Amino acid sequence: MTDNKLGEIGAIVTGVSVAAFALAMLLFLISGVNTTFVSYIVCIFIAIGYIMFTASLAAPSKGRPLTAAGLAGLAFSVVYAVLIFIVYYAMLTTVRMNNTLGEEALSIINFEQLGSLFFNYDLLGYGFMGLSTFFIGFTVKPKSKGDAALRKLLWIHGIFFLSCFLMPLFPVFTSDMAGGDIIGTIVLLVWCAYFLPICILGWRYFKGGCHEK
Repeated sequence: MTDNKLGEIGAIVTGVSVAAFALAMLLFLISGVNTTFVSYIVCIFIAIGYIMFTASLAAPSKGRPLTAAGLAGLAFSVVYAVLIFIVYYAMLTTVRMNNTLGEEALSIINFEQLGSLFFNYDLLGYGFMGLSTFFIGFTVKPKSKGDAALRKLLWIHGIFFLSCFLMPLFPVFTSDMAGGDIIGTIVLLVWCAYFLPICILGWRYFKGGCHEK
């Protein structure tokens, strides 16, 4: 499999997963249906696709040497994925299937409880994703306006590192906050609307042969 093909697949997997996540959030907002099971699964696939995406961007090719920025972007993507796997796999298994967990245990490992340890791990994970996009953006060598837009979107997405890292230190959302679930869902939808174009432009970038030999 070529680097370009892996990048295309990674962009598709990430993009489809982001779209599925957004649809699940919209369904929750509109109908109140519990879509957490689907949301957790697609978040895992977002991480899987994103690693393929960043690995393909970081891979060296003619005119695109291996750089420290590329390595940093790939490394931070792995940190992001590990944290996300831990949080959502625990939610899909231990939390979902164990009815004997007490309130004290759930206050630590239940991601749905604002301020819990796993909620903060989730924020930290997406913070590292932002750090990853910032560094991996330096590997993009624009050949068109779309490529230039991709690079800028990746760089700007790096802002999420600061917000996700600082939010647990200075709690914005608390467990007793009215409408916290709705506000959080809207924030996630905004993120989806921002990140989906990155996936589309990323697919276009690989489709255009950024790794031409």
